[in-house]
Amino acid sequence: MKLRIPLARPEITDGDRMAVLAVLNSEQLSTGPQVEKFEHALSAYVGVRFAVAVNSGTSALHLAAQTLRLPRGSEVILPSFAFAAPLNVILQCGLRPVFVDIDQDTLNATAEQIEAAITPRTSAIVAIHNFGRSLDMPAVCTIAKRHNLRVIEDACEAMGSEIDGNKAGTFGDVSVLAFYPNKQITTGEGGVILTDNLETANHARRLRNQGRDPALDWWQQVEAGYSYRLSDINCALGVSQLQRIESVIERRLRLANLYNDKLKAIPEIFRPRLLSPLGRISWFCYVIRLREAFGRKHRDELCQKLLARGIGAGRYFAPLHRQPILAGAGKELALPVTDFVADRVIALPFFNQMEDAEVCEVADALKASVASLRRNT
Repeated sequence: MKLRIPLARPEITDGDRMAVLAVLNSEQLSTGPQVEKFEHALSAYVGVRFAVAVNSGTSALHLAAQTLRLPRGSEVILPSFAFAAPLNVILQCGLRPVFVDIDQDTLNATAEQIEAAITPRTSAIVAIHNFGRSLDMPAVCTIAKRHNLRVIEDACEAMGSEIDGNKAGTFGDVSVLAFYPNKQITTGEGGVILTDNLETANHARRLRNQGRDPALDWWQQVEAGYSYRLSDINCALGVSQLQRIESVIERRLRLANLYNDKLKAIPEIFRPRLLSPLGRISWFCYVIRLREAFGRKHRDELCQKLLARGIGAGRYFAPLHRQPILAGAGKELALPVTDFVADRVIALPFFNQMEDAEVCEVADALKASVASLRRNT
């Protein structure tokens, strides 16, 4: 069923189309000038020395782990309430995931939870900014330094978020962003590795292109690499979109404020906090949470009621420690906030070109659906 108000919708302008068409009319669709242009624009915006564009945020995470040369079998700490990509990368690299719980207000892990999970076998921390709300990176980095650990900063949902005036993506030994169509800006598919370390950047460049060393002949392969390149078509779109990132962040903040105002009369839900003591939030999506009296069944029922009205709605996230790929290894793990929140979170429609009237329509539909649920509970 085609939704009148989808959960997400990419914003593609005439300028974006012209930028892509210019590449299509050229003779170089890949490994061309737009890749370098996008990388320079990203590094300048975020505030790091090097950016290495790749074909997805997951590929960026994979190369981030590879460049850090983490010992196989060592432990990597991450929140269970997160997208699947970090877990996939950890397993693919022969590492052991160690899951931590989250704070029920920020929906992020905390520095204290991360430090409590450190063992002599720990080699790294994957620090994830859920929904664009920043994790306390200065605290996490202090802990990592004290225990001699590496930090992969997963800022895939937080482009433009700030922590003490610095952009998310500037704190990790290596950091990543993603540009899937539901993100603040999109390249269709794409991601980037961010670092201040030249050796790390060069290693990532080799790995993304079949292990070739740019300083040698095209056919000289110096290590086992991957086909993780991002085309000039994607990068041209990224260059165009990046030019308006600040207005995108401002618009999304306005939408979040409007949602919070329109939903304040529904006692059955928790609304996200609009401010963070750490700095600016770059809103990736707008997520509400049902209160204690409601559970997974009610969440699913509400989503179905909204979908029946032509309005997108969905859950975020399924706990990683309970994924079938782990064959029950996390079955006995006590992560009560993760389990509680995962059963009650609902993502509402949220995208750059969303109209105020659409926010009001979603809010009214949610109010009516909750009222119906209240009568039947």
